[in-house]
Amino acid sequence: MGRDAKTKFRDSGGLGVILIALGFILFGSATSIHRTTDFIIFCIFVLGFDLLYGHMGRLSFGHMLFFGSGAYAAGLLVRYATSNPLVAILVGICGGALVGAILGPIVVRATGACFALINLAFNQVGYFLALVAFAKFTGGEDGLSLTFSKIPFLNIANPKVFFGFALFCLCLTYYFLKRLTSSPYGVLLRTIRENETRAQFIGYNTYRYKWVSFVLSSSISAFAGALATINYGYVNPSFIDPTRNVEVIFAALIGGAGSLYGAILGGVSYMVISNYLARYIPRWEMFLGIALLLLVFKFREGIWGSLLSIWKSRTQTGG
Repeated sequence: MGRDAKTKFRDSGGLGVILIALGFILFGSATSIHRTTDFIIFCIFVLGFDLLYGHMGRLSFGHMLFFGSGAYAAGLLVRYATSNPLVAILVGICGGALVGAILGPIVVRATGACFALINLAFNQVGYFLALVAFAKFTGGEDGLSLTFSKIPFLNIANPKVFFGFALFCLCLTYYFLKRLTSSPYGVLLRTIRENETRAQFIGYNTYRYKWVSFVLSSSISAFAGALATINYGYVNPSFIDPTRNVEVIFAALIGGAGSLYGAILGGVSYMVISNYLARYIPRWEMFLGIALLLLVFKFREGIWGSLLSIWKSRTQTGG
């Protein structure tokens, strides 16, 4: 009975509760719909990162590279080709997938600190290309201001319309990852995370699965980057800045790595801390350090994992 209740809470009500909480937290404050949309886009980014970190067990210090690849691919298309936002999103996803496919054969061969630092090195290269090497096309430090055309069923100039579209994208990303991680493919990813040698022993080509997962993670992150470009109406090197990798890492840890609900909850929690706490406390980053220490020593499963543990213990006691 306890297990059934836990499963029902996790699989049926969890996402709805988080989305409702998101609405109350944001719409109940002075935050604009534009900022709310930014929260949602960041959650998509965290979901993409968590596929790599939480489910496959590979920590990347350079995932902003793929977020920025999607942002710049969409932005450059709009600036020099077509201003259609849907085409820009599609090209952004393809841009991130292409970068992931090219770097994947090199990156996925590494593990541990080597994997994390290789990604950081490539992120630094991408940042240099956007800031200096291709400044003629990317606008360098100033970036590119963009104007998107209106299409009949998606007027992105209307903040409420784009908010609804971003929320739909979040739900779509969640549904895709839910099906993926619940499938035998997801079981294999977790096997690779726990014991890759065992997966190889029973006949799986783990290199191929790691490469595909890396590309999928890159594509979802690029999807978030393309949406961010549309939401802000510009793209600049901050979209690919290596120093911002700490944001998505903290979000995944706070929410609970390896859980889709945890990724969403972590994304919301981090954005609330960074956007609201900073208004009152100049050195708000200190609280992130305290939160990390609490996670390491007390709540290793993150917020969502801790909530599930409490729910499980209560249902078992009640049963």
